[in-house]
Amino acid sequence: MNLLFFLLPKCDVCVLESDYTLRQAVEKLNATGRSAVPVIDAEGHYCGTASEGDLLRAVLKEDTQKDWEHVRLMDIIRPDFNPPVNAFASIEDLLQRAMEQNFVPVVDDRGMFIGIVTRKAILRHFMESMKKQA
Repeated sequence: MNLLFFLLPKCDVCVLESDYTLRQAVEKLNATGRSAVPVIDAEGHYCGTASEGDLLRAVLKEDTQKDWEHVRLMDIIRPDFNPPVNAFASIEDLLQRAMEQNFVPVVDDRGMFIGIVTRKAILRHFMESMKKQA
C-alpha cells in the first residue's frame, strides 16, 4: 500500500493562490468552511498552508478592511507550517505527519502540489480494516 491510495487529488481540493491578498484569502477560506487550506503558486508548486489563525493575526494588525488589499498572502503564512510529503513517502511518514496535522499535503518530485491526504481518510481505512478482521 502506498499513500496515493488515500490521496484526494488537487482537482478536488480547495486551494488558495500565492498571489492572493489578505482580503481574497479571508473570503475564500470563509466560503470553504475549512480551518486551513493549501497555498500554491501559479505553476502549481506547494507554498504552504494558510490557517484561520494566520489570517486572523493578519486581520488584527490592519486598521481597516480596506488595508487587507495591501497585504499579500505569502507574507502571512508560516513556511514551516504543515509541511508536505513526497508522493513516494512511506506510510509510516504519512502516519507521523497525520498525527500532527489534519491533512497532509502531497507533492511530486518537482514540488508540485498533487493533493492531500486527510486524517479522516486514514482513520476510515483502518476502521474498515478492523471491521473486516472482526
